Amino acid sequence: MHEQNADVVLTHPLVRELLALRLPPDDFVIFGSGPLLAHGLRRNLGDLDLVARGAAWKAVSRLGVRSNGGITGDDMFRCCDGRINVFRRWISSAWDPDDLIDNAEVIGGLRFAPLTEVLAYKLVLRRPKDLPDIRAIRRSLDHQRHGPR
Repeated sequence: MHEQNADVVLTHPLVRELLALRLPPDDFVIFGSGPLLAHGLRRNLGDLDLVARGAAWKAVSRLGVRSNGGITGDDMFRCCDGRINVFRRWISSAWDPDDLIDNAEVIGGLRFAPLTEVLAYKLVLRRPKDLPDIRAIRRSLDHQRHGPR
């Protein structure tokens, strides 16, 4: 399933911008709504959110504009005019950056947070914009567990 989505992922304009940054792929994970693109659950994204460590964090510190995360207030970097946002950690200490990166799903050579983690994050925030994503993720996970109904 994932490899058939790799072509869609790798040709998406935001992913092409991300690839142009030439970040070390083993030092970041795509979180936020990006994994929904990788699973074919969304095609339109306003931005890409990454959690980065090590060499990737160091690279974005040179490439991006320092800012503060809207939820945590932590340092972050905005790249590509804010279309790619890079964080050192995700919205709480419940998400360990190393675990997120090391246990990510690799699709098209890029690391994506598993849908279970995206669902958990969207359930914590429950913003109006998250509700359609929550429904889509739940359907997808249910389909994976039980097959088509």
